[in-house]
Amino acid sequence: MKIAILGAGNMGLSFSKSFLKYELIKPEHLHLIIRNQEKISKIAEEFPRSKISTFEEVKELDADLIIIAVKPQDFQSVAQNIQFTLKENQMVLSIMAGINIEKIQKLLNHPLVVRAMPNSPTLLGMGITGYTAAEGISFSQLISIERLLNSTGRSVYLEEEELLDGVTALSGSGPAYFYYIIDAMIKAGIEMGIEENLSQLFVKQTMLGAYHLINNSEKNLEELIKDVASKGGTTEAALKTFEDSRLKEILKKGILNAEKRAKELNN
Repeated sequence: MKIAILGAGNMGLSFSKSFLKYELIKPEHLHLIIRNQEKISKIAEEFPRSKISTFEEVKELDADLIIIAVKPQDFQSVAQNIQFTLKENQMVLSIMAGINIEKIQKLLNHPLVVRAMPNSPTLLGMGITGYTAAEGISFSQLISIERLLNSTGRSVYLEEEELLDGVTALSGSGPAYFYYIIDAMIKAGIEMGIEENLSQLFVKQTMLGAYHLINNSEKNLEELIKDVASKGGTTEAALKTFEDSRLKEILKKGILNAEKRAKELNN
């Protein structure tokens, strides 16, 4: 399979690295297309055997799969200014937030579109991607796409495209929510007199341990919380503050606003 990536930013490059790491494509079958001429030399150091071009240079695109990894706000401009015409058998995989399949088909004048929403842990091969496909994508084509997506972590096929905006808000943006909470915990440690590096160590290892407990315990989250929060203890004092401040509701509201913004991006 030959793959072209329109917009070789962080996500586009992380996908490229995963494909090459697991030998799903040959380096010479990867074409990275970027806007900024100045970035070519740096990207070429990481991908010495792959083709790297600017959008202006590409008059014809020899690829079986074209991955669109530009910012959703830039997509309309990119679609209107590309100088190549998509061939009938070429597939398009969009990893842009918010832009729906119908709009991608319309702007590219091309029917074979798969829409996916990955998240940043794809950089480590530990991401999760929700995806769905337009009518006309065959089962074998979908399996090929899934194989590529699974090289970056896990993937989940969704029958209803509307759910992808929720996936964007939940897992696409999700890592930042955890970073935000972890940052608050580290700063609380510093305020209590714990040196910053030590505070980071305690918080990161606590997060890692909690993750493994969630994955390996037969108990639900409520039961796991009760295991830590003994009556009249320190954890209960913290949790009461969170409840009094309606922290859970605030977090849910933020995630719902992320979904709302994803829907707005399509307009």
